[in-house]
Amino acid sequence: MKDTNAGDSPKVDPKLLEILACPVSRQPLKYDVKAQELISEAAGLAYPIRDGIPILLQDEARPLSVNE
Repeated sequence: MKDTNAGDSPKVDPKLLEILACPVSRQPLKYDVKAQELISEAAGLAYPIRDGIPILLQDEARPLSVNE
């Protein structure tokens, strides 16, 4: 069963976030705690975080919708 409480979700280390970049745009990523994704606004992609591990593969990313 998936826990929907963001307070209990795995956190991404802030220092790791400082060095991670989108593999497509090479721009910084934003952390979406609620969705457990790393967002690349420049590429229009959201990369999943599974078990606390960012999956920075273009094939695994989902396109961002217009309202995101």
